[in-house]
Amino acid sequence: MSLAAETRRAADDHPFLVAGLRAGVVNFTAAARFLDVDGETDAVATALRRYADDLPGYDPTARDSRVTMESGIGPVETLEEAVLVVGGTALGRFEEDEGRNGNGNGNGNQNRTALLATGAVDADALRAALGALSLENIAVHAAGVCDGTMVMVVERLDGANAVRAVERALESVLE
Repeated sequence: MSLAAETRRAADDHPFLVAGLRAGVVNFTAAARFLDVDGETDAVATALRRYADDLPGYDPTARDSRVTMESGIGPVETLEEAVLVVGGTALGRFEEDEGRNGNGNGNGNQNRTALLATGAVDADALRAALGALSLENIAVHAAGVCDGTMVMVVERLDGANAVRAVERALESVLE
């Protein structure tokens, strides 16, 4: 395999690096040192520079979508109650008194919030939203997207901050 091909393969193993190459914000020498490619640093940097020239430009687009949240999300019994199904687990909205113990506190399973984004959302939008939530240190317990609906489940107390982060992310989705 040529040095150029090996460099591209190594860069492709790091999506953040490819995004940086597309955006034109990469220090090629530093990136060459970072990658595990056998070859001189200058030669690897040159291969990265050429790879960046071949990549599509960094052109994020705003998504026409609406983000809302539903609190009190946790496991539910039927698919009709679910806002998201992952594997064999259906997550949906609990009734106010459901799942509560005698002192009025929940058992923790329903103390989550679902972020629902509808409209022009797809896997790229989900990737952008998950990245934004990660930057905000907001843990995502489950997520999915299909047919113009995207759902992410976060802790209840993170709900408002999560909505703002997802709205910002959907303003500039990289495709």
